[in-house]
Amino acid sequence: MQLKYHQACIFALTWMAYAGTYLLRKPLAVVKTDLSNELSMTKTELGWLDTAMLFPYATVQIVFGSSADKYGPRRTLAVCLLISALSMASFGSWQSFYVYAILLFINGAAQSQAWPSCVKGLGVWYTTQHRNAIFGIWGTCTFAGGVLGTALAVHLQTHHGWRQAFLIPSLLLSGLGLLVLLFLHTPSDYQVTIPGKDLESSTSEKPALATPSFVSLWNLPMLKEVAVSMFCVKIVRYCVFMWLPMYLHQQLHYGKTESGMLPTSFEIGGVIGSASLGCLIQRLLRGQLLLGSGLAILASTLSLVCFLLTASWGAVFNVTLMLIAGAFNCGVDPILSGSVPSEIGEMDGRRIQASVSGFVNGFGSLGTVLQGPMVGAITEYYGWSGMLYLIITLSLLGCIASLKGYLISTRLRQRSTTRKHEMCV
Repeated sequence: MQLKYHQACIFALTWMAYAGTYLLRKPLAVVKTDLSNELSMTKTELGWLDTAMLFPYATVQIVFGSSADKYGPRRTLAVCLLISALSMASFGSWQSFYVYAILLFINGAAQSQAWPSCVKGLGVWYTTQHRNAIFGIWGTCTFAGGVLGTALAVHLQTHHGWRQAFLIPSLLLSGLGLLVLLFLHTPSDYQVTIPGKDLESSTSEKPALATPSFVSLWNLPMLKEVAVSMFCVKIVRYCVFMWLPMYLHQQLHYGKTESGMLPTSFEIGGVIGSASLGCLIQRLLRGQLLLGSGLAILASTLSLVCFLLTASWGAVFNVTLMLIAGAFNCGVDPILSGSVPSEIGEMDGRRIQASVSGFVNGFGSLGTVLQGPMVGAITEYYGWSGMLYLIITLSLLGCIASLKGYLISTRLRQRSTTRKHEMCV
């Protein structure tokens, strides 16, 4: 009972902490139309604001993803949340593109450590056997946080003006940072033993045996395929997050409120997919995670094709197809950046779960860096249909990368089985 109580508390705390980061990511997408109208920013400039936040998020996560391995997930995550909140509290008080870019840069750099810290902080409480299901359910925080962040931003924009869409989320995130600092502990802190898990090697905030380099991580089996797949999945997702509200308003002529809220159907689908996809893969595909991820990304690609073909058919079709696309696109997130990296990070006695998870999530986030200026430029020259063709192509590439990773994992298992058989003989 004591173990289950602590697991539930850590689950809830890390869920709220990572969901809370979206309170300061989503307002930018919601207020883009206001920035364009009031401050005369071009689509290209708005794209660069995306990059200002997402570039440090990706690069800092790749380079310093081992922070939670070195200093512990509690301290690392708490500092990240507090810096993020502090950087964005005054965002609505300025009018300069360059000040906005600096504040977004600090916010992105601070939030870069949130995912690997949460994966480390939660993962040490569960065995590998239970991790797929747990990370699948826990991964709903990403998309539930996106829905909450969007809804709060739209409410503040509608009733208090777009400049007020940042202060209250900053206060909420700072409160979560304090909770993490006080309560995010490891099993060794509570003297709790997890049946089936080596307490010595998996619980404490001791540093990893060695800080892995970029090259050593890249050379780990399957990791590059997982990272590339995550790259494609994330660039598609952030194109939807950051540009779909503006697309709906300008191209399909929805009102501001409708164009701000309709894209949340993608994230609602993400909540459903994240909670269920891991369990479905475990049951239907016998836990073959990369095969299941590849098939899910393929289904998301087909949904995006249907959205392109039926965009002018009305809200019912738009919402339904975004819901389906989100379920399959977002459902693979906790698998590709949580379950699979955690397993790779514990292979051969390693304790580099945060490093591997940070590498995959950070490499994936490089796609979010590119999407801002890329989509801005494409829509300037080719219109909104150019963006849709882009995300369909990238989604298909993500499917191919995931399936390639599955083939590699299959070969590795076959070799391992052959060696064991030869040793027995």
